[in-house]
Amino acid sequence: MEKILVTGGAGFIGSHFVKRILNADDVAEVTVLDALTYAGHIENLGVAFLSPKLRFVRGNILDTALVDDLMSRHTAVVHFAAESHVDRSFHAAGAFITTNVHGTQTLLDAATRHGIERFVHVSTDEVYGPVPKGTATEESPLRPSVPYAASKAASDLIALSYYQTHGVPVCVTRSSNNYGARQHPEKIIPLFITRLLKGEKATLHGRGEHVRNWLHVEDNCAGVEAVLRGGTPGEVYNLGGGTDLTSRDLTEHILHICGATWESVEYIPDRQANDIRYSIDWSKAAQHVGYQPERDLDEGLAETADWYRRNPDWWMPLVRTPQAAPALRVFTAALAGR
Repeated sequence: MEKILVTGGAGFIGSHFVKRILNADDVAEVTVLDALTYAGHIENLGVAFLSPKLRFVRGNILDTALVDDLMSRHTAVVHFAAESHVDRSFHAAGAFITTNVHGTQTLLDAATRHGIERFVHVSTDEVYGPVPKGTATEESPLRPSVPYAASKAASDLIALSYYQTHGVPVCVTRSSNNYGARQHPEKIIPLFITRLLKGEKATLHGRGEHVRNWLHVEDNCAGVEAVLRGGTPGEVYNLGGGTDLTSRDLTEHILHICGATWESVEYIPDRQANDIRYSIDWSKAAQHVGYQPERDLDEGLAETADWYRRNPDWWMPLVRTPQAAPALRVFTAALAGR
């Protein structure tokens, strides 16, 4: 029976994964290690606390003694914990390097000492940098263009080096942009939804031409589990295959779902170092671990928007401006009428 340590398990993607893996019959225990920073919320785990398999530990992956103790009592690690917001990395790169690089090293050192059987390091397609044409495979060079992506690329390389040097059975997953319930409203989809809920305008960078692949968080978690169970140590697996959209096309989808018009959109100057296009080839994961994304974008966006509509108590404390009640009523009516 597996005993799995999940770092960052109270965050957006991590909490979805925890709820998923708790349902596995061959998992005896899941321990969540989370520092509960601004992006981690114990409420994200919700009904997971009803499971006798779940244990929660508040702590930092940089705490060597704590990590060593936890690692000694588990058979596998799924490492989500990271600083992840691109804009924040422009002004606080040190925090990204400390958590994403040194934190990963702390975990890997402990995994080496205690002979962990599987270690999944969760990363991002942003490590490949902009892909103007074609798609990035797992063999493509890493060309990150922002501090966040650079810190993740560095942590990927460190993780893989521990397989070569120490035999730690590391697999790396690199997913495209995730969306779904309980994502912090600093990210574009919940940012636009919550601004519309408050009667504010969604702000679109540049001309809205940046292309991203949108993957439902549950599909990503299914891919991470597939790699945990069947991945080959020392290998990287891209997890994509949702829907490629320009930011303008994504905005149009959100407006339609929310019953809003383009009058609710404001164009603003593009942010610094905003890569024009990301694209990854996920055929390796499909062929080797049976990964197959399933969620429809429109259905997933509608469910996501409805979750934010029904849970203002979760996201309102995370944003600074007051809620506009009339806008909320209009938005609620639009969703109810779908």
